[in-house]
Amino acid sequence: MSRKKEHTAKKEPAPAAAPPEAPAAPPAPDDAALELTRLKEQLLRLQADFENYRRRVERERTEVYQRANEDLMMELLVILDHFELGLKTAEKHHADKSVLDGFQMVNDQLLAALSRFGLKPVDAEGLEFDPHRHEAVTHVPSEEHPENVVIAQTRRGYLLGDRLLRAAQVVVSSGLPVSAPAPEEGDHGGE
Repeated sequence: MSRKKEHTAKKEPAPAAAPPEAPAAPPAPDDAALELTRLKEQLLRLQADFENYRRRVERERTEVYQRANEDLMMELLVILDHFELGLKTAEKHHADKSVLDGFQMVNDQLLAALSRFGLKPVDAEGLEFDPHRHEAVTHVPSEEHPENVVIAQTRRGYLLGDRLLRAAQVVVSSGLPVSAPAPEEGDHGGE
């Protein structure tokens, strides 16, 4: 029995727990300042990148909106042209005044609605030809109009905001008509 006691008394001691790791030494003041400076620079770069991204997205969104607006306006201008042409034709054929007034009112309402979205007509008749706003369909001699003045407008032009959406098609004066010189006396056709 004594041996049993001895055996039980000789229990091996429990392994000692590993000593706790010492906390990492705080960075030296120079290292902390460098890290802080690096993080501040990184934050500034991220802020600048985000601001550039925000501006680019806003610009792209505006461009998409403007492009869609231009496409819609171009489609509606064809309808507006035909509407105006129909009104002129009806006036020439002496259509009923109440019908003409009704169609003119609808035409004016359509123009007013489009103008709220930035559409402005470009009328050219009587003005000097401007290649940035006008498209010359033909040049015609004129005794009434000086050279390079728009005699007639065959299709109205339009601005969308400050940008030319469609140039006005115009007939431009080429100046006084050139008359063939009268043969001089004694001139016999080049003999």
